[in-house]
Amino acid sequence: MSTHAKRERLLLADLLEAAGPDAPTLCQGWRTRELAAHVVVRERRPDAAGGLLLNVLKARLDKAMAQYTARPYEELVQLIRTGPPRLSVYSVKQIDEVANAVEFFVHAEDVRRAQPDWSPREPYPVFADSLWGRLEKLARLTGRRSPVGLVLRRPDGRTAVARKGVPVVTVTGEPGELTLFCFGRQDVAAVSLDGDEEAVARLKKAPLGL
Repeated sequence: MSTHAKRERLLLADLLEAAGPDAPTLCQGWRTRELAAHVVVRERRPDAAGGLLLNVLKARLDKAMAQYTARPYEELVQLIRTGPPRLSVYSVKQIDEVANAVEFFVHAEDVRRAQPDWSPREPYPVFADSLWGRLEKLARLTGRRSPVGLVLRRPDGRTAVARKGVPVVTVTGEPGELTLFCFGRQDVAAVSLDGDEEAVARLKKAPLGL
């Protein structure tokens, strides 16, 4: 049975292919070519991908990004579509699912929602529950830079606290939309925000995410 990560991987590859190498994305400073290179480097160059978190490895990351960005775009898309090398940690299905389902979902929406006339995805219950499960675990990490108390709420009433504090803003939406909100895509997430007007304004501009 296909995993959520695999389905999102294939969707991302299809969206990148359809958009072409120079289309805008929601990742500041990146067009589709740079986004594709980022996904490939993260998956195939663990020696450089550490630069996403560690400044000491940033020069190596920048070099790898430059090398992959210079490759033919069609090759990058195919590397994403075919998946990681056999010896990669991401080739283990369980690790791929935990590490990549959210990653690929967010980046697929980075491509989709940077184009005109996009609309939110129809909620897919099984995937929505999977995203919610991950979001519950990551909420405090993604919300750590929130300037206000932050509560995430599903339409069915289930909640997760992303940051304690006052004033509190409650963000309500489907798990996919809440995921995008918590990963710094506040401007495009289809959610409603309930709280003090000034607190809501501050939250919309906060650098949320990992």
